[in-house]
Amino acid sequence: MKKKLLSLILTGAMVMAMAGCGNTGAETGTVGTTENAGTEETAAAAAGDGALTGTLKLGVIGPLTGGAAIYGNAVVNGAQIAVDEINALGGAFQIELQAQDDEHDAEKSVNAYHQLQDWGVQAIAGTVTTTPCIAVSAEANADRVFMLTPSASATTVTDGKDNVFQLCFADPNQGSASAQYIFDNQLATKVAVIYNNADAYSTGIYQTFKAKAEELGLEIVSETTFTDDTTDFSVQVGDAQSNGADLVFLPIYYTPASLILKQADSIGYAPKFFGVDGMDGILTIEGFDTSLAEGVMLLTPFSADATDDLTKNFVEKFTEKFGEVPSQFAADGYDCAYAIKAALEFYAAKNGGLDVTGMSAEELCEILISVFTDPEFSADGVTGLGMVWDANGQVNKEPKAVVIKDGVYVGM
Repeated sequence: MKKKLLSLILTGAMVMAMAGCGNTGAETGTVGTTENAGTEETAAAAAGDGALTGTLKLGVIGPLTGGAAIYGNAVVNGAQIAVDEINALGGAFQIELQAQDDEHDAEKSVNAYHQLQDWGVQAIAGTVTTTPCIAVSAEANADRVFMLTPSASATTVTDGKDNVFQLCFADPNQGSASAQYIFDNQLATKVAVIYNNADAYSTGIYQTFKAKAEELGLEIVSETTFTDDTTDFSVQVGDAQSNGADLVFLPIYYTPASLILKQADSIGYAPKFFGVDGMDGILTIEGFDTSLAEGVMLLTPFSADATDDLTKNFVEKFTEKFGEVPSQFAADGYDCAYAIKAALEFYAAKNGGLDVTGMSAEELCEILISVFTDPEFSADGVTGLGMVWDANGQVNKEPKAVVIKDGVYVGM
């Protein structure tokens, strides 16, 4: 049964009300292990002492090739950093990670899901993109396999599926939060919107953005659309310019966004551009002139230039291993692995221990559902501290706004 999504409240520099953070420190942190926790004897003893033990088979599904590969590879790489850190502790709990490529295709994503089942997957950090996730989540719900998607943000991903949770903001949050931020910070008097009417992600954000803009009195002077096959954006950009829009809102992915920026530059149109998490990755497009993205703003739960120790550690390790600054999607993958680990530790601490080795996906699914909906549980990560989830699987955490300056994201 769907419950109403916790509201995002943005005021001034954007602060979100954090509801339900009633955790008790020890239950949400990593459970300690003894010096010799790697042995079977120690593992058995620890399991009876509230410890988490065993090896978890964690799967990731996302586009590792094709036009959306930047997203999928970022998530897998971020999750790999987390798994490497967890396993390097040498404790009685370890994670095996397997990633499957779905090429951002729903049918291939379902096939990838079945490949993970053949492997013996116990939980899934995925899928990465929305349309494939809708297809896979239906299968996983029937099979009782727990899913924590890093970035599939449509509400239809979780609707009616008690086993599916989102680490990312749901589309309604992104749309309404963007309108509120633009209004609160007086970024524009006339707004244009360009969105993909063939994409559930883009359309969902557009709809809530429009509703919130109307509520706030934010004037939308141009609304144009495109489809997945569109490569010429002269009509959309021209309509925004002719209607005097001083800000263009882009609830879209980075590939069409890059083409829109090129088109605007070619006609000398230089409004503010404001996007959402799907635009994260635009700086890594091969052959794209990143100077065209100078000044682009977007909402994201992650900023690589943050100065807290958790973020600095993650960025340093990711950059060293993969040779690039991690995007929000990499941070989402990283946090998915740690959130699942934290949930299992929470359960183990309350129930005298937990050994996940050989546990069925169905049994583990019920455990994770019970924890993620427990008002005492919260998880810390690089995309948010004190993350909590409602009964509909949607996360509540604080969003941030970043702007591209000199080819990098900078917190606003």
